[in-house]
Amino acid sequence: MPPDAGPPQALMIFAAGLGTRMGTLTADRPKPLIPLAGRPLIDHALDLATGVPRIVVNTHYHADQLATHLSGRGVAISHEPELLDTGGGLKAALPLLGHSPVLTLNPDVAWRGPNPLDLLRAAWRPHMAALLLLVPLSRARARRGGGDASLADDGRLRWGGDLVYTGAQILRTEPLAEIPDPAFPLRRLWDRAAPAIHGLLYPGIWCDVGHPDGLAQAESLLAETP
Repeated sequence: MPPDAGPPQALMIFAAGLGTRMGTLTADRPKPLIPLAGRPLIDHALDLATGVPRIVVNTHYHADQLATHLSGRGVAISHEPELLDTGGGLKAALPLLGHSPVLTLNPDVAWRGPNPLDLLRAAWRPHMAALLLLVPLSRARARRGGGDASLADDGRLRWGGDLVYTGAQILRTEPLAEIPDPAFPLRRLWDRAAPAIHGLLYPGIWCDVGHPDGLAQAESLLAETP
């Protein structure tokens, strides 16, 4: 990995999915346009991108609605006529994202605490291949299932454990060139760089807004008094 790579200058927001877990809520709109606390999920995600020079959003399902909503807001669109999954979508968006490393973010989550992207940028170091933001199960609301990972004493990530991947990370994109498939998950990229994958604990509360119950819990979370 390049030892002199600086902090990320671009953010990829994954917004191309079908949102099937949301049921009827996505019958006529893409999941990122579902309202949370009176505003679309994608707008909450964009609020976190303060100071990031380039923002890219990928689209597929009801892409025209997202393109219209984002028009004039300085956001580049990476449209996917066929779904490419997270890894393939990131690879397709590289011409818009520019130099490695990049931030990536899922918009179907809610946060109560410090800006997750700011935390990642402050903790990023040149020797890392990826830095994933994690939260303990005890602070993960609406989570269905167990954890994803654990952390070694030196901050390196190990798969399996009671820490949940929040959908926010920084990663280097150079290894994408070694994956020939057009569609693949990000896990393939992580596996290739496993020895240099690190994790960072989020100190606040995180909520999965990928299903209707999560949406209700996120509404309550954002309404809580600090």
